[in-house]
Amino acid sequence: MQVNENILVSNKELTSVVQEVKTVLTTARQNVATQVNSELLNTYWNIGRIICEHEQSDPERADYGKQTIKELSKALTKEFGKGFSRSNLQNMRQFYLTYQKCQTLSGKLSWSHYCELLSISDSDKRSFYEKEAVNANWSVRELKRQIESSLFERLLLSRGDANKEQVLALALKGNEIAEPADIIRDPYVFEFLGLPDDKPVMESDLERALVRQIEEFLLELGRGFMFVGTQQRVTINNTHYYVDMVFYNKILRAYVLIELKTTKLTPEAAGQINMYLNYYAAEVNDPDDNPPIGIILCTEKDRITAEYALGGLSNNIFASRYVLYMPNKEQLIAQVEAVLKRWHEEDKERLDEE
Repeated sequence: MQVNENILVSNKELTSVVQEVKTVLTTARQNVATQVNSELLNTYWNIGRIICEHEQSDPERADYGKQTIKELSKALTKEFGKGFSRSNLQNMRQFYLTYQKCQTLSGKLSWSHYCELLSISDSDKRSFYEKEAVNANWSVRELKRQIESSLFERLLLSRGDANKEQVLALALKGNEIAEPADIIRDPYVFEFLGLPDDKPVMESDLERALVRQIEEFLLELGRGFMFVGTQQRVTINNTHYYVDMVFYNKILRAYVLIELKTTKLTPEAAGQINMYLNYYAAEVNDPDDNPPIGIILCTEKDRITAEYALGGLSNNIFASRYVLYMPNKEQLIAQVEAVLKRWHEEDKERLDEE
């Protein structure tokens, strides 16, 4: 029996058809999920609006709002089931008060995302985390972790003398990555490693722990990072050297070399990574790649040592501290406020002189 070869579909063609259909189905599901999420956010916003309007109808009764939410919770739970607890209705109320224009809500963020954002009272800080959650496609868990690790304050302090313009830029746009300095954080927070803070840690142990938790490490590094490998060999004049960790940032189109130090910053560490960067620029970079970036992660650094160790080098080299625990949020906020206060005082002095 002869088979008409014209009606046979090759494996390659079948694979192509299946892939195309899968793409259509996946896109459709994503669109439906986005629409459902947008409707849910719109519904909760309107519930919050109704609650607030009823409260305003009798502002002299202090307990009116609480009683309304209590009775509303009972009625809605009886009629529609879970999802209308008093705490969730309070969130809907706060949701409306925080986002007065429903059009400003992002369909890319879930209700759980917004519940985390509502815990932030500072509008600039909340706006930053909202923009970053959208730009970096953070899960709710990732958003919560970034808030708890004080990413907003760490980014501001990483940029030297933070000022009002930087605060507003972070709030309006999130962390825009346009140059090597934009990917730097100080300190980096490695609480997810579970390493003891009160005992010495070997550099090899720190490296292995970071590799085991590479997804968490990539989250801490920020957007655009792709892991290349550890102990990447660099051979110069028949002598082998090894870079602790190598990444590639697709936004900056540049290799990022990381050296781990379980001690304070030293000039030797700067010279070592500078050599690695020269090698990568000459031997590894493709024509379309930008100059590689070096980051020295150390337990301590002081401004003067960093200035002399890193100053005058043609390569992009940065030194940042790392900690094995969540930073003290109050201390970081106080540091940012102190820098902003100094900036305001200097700005006032300039105006007085003019």
